Amino acid sequence: MFHNKSFIAVIPARGGSKGIKDKNIVTVHGKPLIQYTIDAARASKYLDRIVVSTDSEKIADISRKLGAEILSLRPAHLATDEARTIDVLLHVLSEVYEQGFKYDYIVLLQPTQPLRQAEHIDKAIERIVISDSESLVSVSKVKEHPILIRTIENGELKRLLNVSSTVRRQDFPPYYKVNGAIYINKINNNFNPQTSLNDNKLPFIMDDRYDLDIDTSEDLDYFEFILSKKFD
Repeated sequence: MFHNKSFIAVIPARGGSKGIKDKNIVTVHGKPLIQYTIDAARASKYLDRIVVSTDSEKIADISRKLGAEILSLRPAHLATDEARTIDVLLHVLSEVYEQGFKYDYIVLLQPTQPLRQAEHIDKAIERIVISDSESLVSVSKVKEHPILIRTIENGELKRLLNVSSTVRRQDFPPYYKVNGAIYINKINNNFNPQTSLNDNKLPFIMDDRYDLDIDTSEDLDYFEFILSKKFD
């Protein structure tokens, strides 16, 4: 808890993965990928409960051994490529309500963002509570500035932003992207099937060195490289 507010963390980890087989539990530097997120969640000072939502018995077993909770296996319709994360979170909350528990905030921690640390989770929780905001999302400063990004229409380059490109790089205004590491939402009537998590309002800025989204084998190789340098 923080300031008498309670927090339930949900780590979504379905078994199917097109890009990397068993992605959420693939071994990286001697640990299953999901462990980096579970460990960060367990090290948080403020999370009251940590739930892994999965359709896989294997992931469920590993998650339990790592100290996370499994309420039940995720139903098949919430384990497809088309399933929405908001529906997964609402399903977890419905199970929690059936147990007689209620929480003030829900914290989404995706296992494919393994560089996020417990201190990030705690600082994000402090920020949303102190600001009395309904929703928060972690962001990182973009490396490729949109002033220099173009689309191509009818064979011609078109600016993404309707601003002049004749400005020194050091004078570029900062732009940020949703990095997928932390989402926090107040649990109330505004948290419903129409909620767009990527449109959460309050920014929590993270240094871009913590921004790594595991989607390809190259991402895994880079994560392994980061860990090998860290522990050398």
